[in-house]
Amino acid sequence: MTFTTTPAPVTLTGDLVELRPLERSHHDGLLEALTEGDLWKRAWYTSVPSPKGLAAEIDRRLGLLSSGEMIPFTAFDATGRIIGLTTFYDIVADVPRLHIGYTWNRPSAHGTGTNAESKLLLLRHAFEDLGVFRVGLTTQWVNFQSRAAIERLGAKQDGVMRAMSRYRNGALRDSVEYSIIEPEWPAVRANLEARLAARA
Repeated sequence: MTFTTTPAPVTLTGDLVELRPLERSHHDGLLEALTEGDLWKRAWYTSVPSPKGLAAEIDRRLGLLSSGEMIPFTAFDATGRIIGLTTFYDIVADVPRLHIGYTWNRPSAHGTGTNAESKLLLLRHAFEDLGVFRVGLTTQWVNFQSRAAIERLGAKQDGVMRAMSRYRNGALRDSVEYSIIEPEWPAVRANLEARLAARA
């Protein structure tokens, strides 16, 4: 099985959020989002860059897009305000599979349903448009909020990978790997759609 469509930047639109291909012009909106509540300081164990490192992080993601290793998105809420970033990465056509991750959202977007809808848009595009068989989601052992959110999706935990890398402060990082495979997608989709409908 191969991808039915070669993964490429695309805009994914829902009721609460729109995921647009990352552009350098998004820098100032992303800067405002990550400085809300000093997010990069509070979420030290995540991929949230510092304000000084934001331009380099945008360039890094766009470089990985050019090499076919990542598809980065900027998330906008229904008012047109930038709320954060997310990506497709670890794209392997032979399986086919990919990961969703390197995601962060401004604190005021938490609990608004935008993250759940973002995941619905990304998963639907992956399974229904691209024809992937497996979507992986990786988070850090200490990121309990992210682990709970992934488990609410209906993803299954595949295992804990100990001392896989280091945090910015040099501490060793343990990662938790989850996945959703194509036969599970209808149930995951129904769960997400029900959660979003309950918010309406």
